[in-house]
Amino acid sequence: MCPVPNDLDPAAMREQYRTTVLAETDLAPTPMDQFARWFKDAVSGGLHEPNAMVVSTATPDGRPSSRTVLLKKYDDGGFVFFTNYASRKGRELTANPHLSLLFPWHQIARQVIVTGTAARIPREETAAYFHSRPHGSQLGAWASAQSTVIGSRTELTSRYEELEARYPAGTEVPVPEGWGGFRVVPEAVEFWQGHENRLHDRLRYVNEGGRWRVERLCP
Repeated sequence: MCPVPNDLDPAAMREQYRTTVLAETDLAPTPMDQFARWFKDAVSGGLHEPNAMVVSTATPDGRPSSRTVLLKKYDDGGFVFFTNYASRKGRELTANPHLSLLFPWHQIARQVIVTGTAARIPREETAAYFHSRPHGSQLGAWASAQSTVIGSRTELTSRYEELEARYPAGTEVPVPEGWGGFRVVPEAVEFWQGHENRLHDRLRYVNEGGRWRVERLCP
């Protein structure tokens, strides 16, 4: 195998994170309040798609899969995203509701890692969000049988064009029956702040009987 140039060698890629210390006394009372603070920082810091998160699911026998999904809502009850319920993640969450979320805010040397369980949100909430989407995105939800094998891109675009003719701009697109939201209810939420010499801060909220306890993890 040819030698890898130093600027392309992953083992040679290093960065010293120079940030302020994250202390227990700096944290909000609940992880959702703390997430709101950090999310505001990510948005004001100019991060590209700060609502992008890695969603990791697993089959009942423990075979994992991960993909990037956009967070569309967060509140005291947890985190909400939308998908085709027949997609791989949708099927895995139906069979095994345990999952993990990761917000990789590399530009500000922060991560938020959530573990918890997912459940489908009420249909009226799904409908309200669906009708707030751009017209093209609404048609895309119908055109794509997410995670299934398709013969070509032409086949996909043909489906979209048929829908576009059936539901031109300005007409109401019905909500697909098999499409909707999941709410992730956190059981633990870790806030990771990078530091020099890999001495990172890792503070994790853990739910114990409805009360949140904070623990510090070694980096």
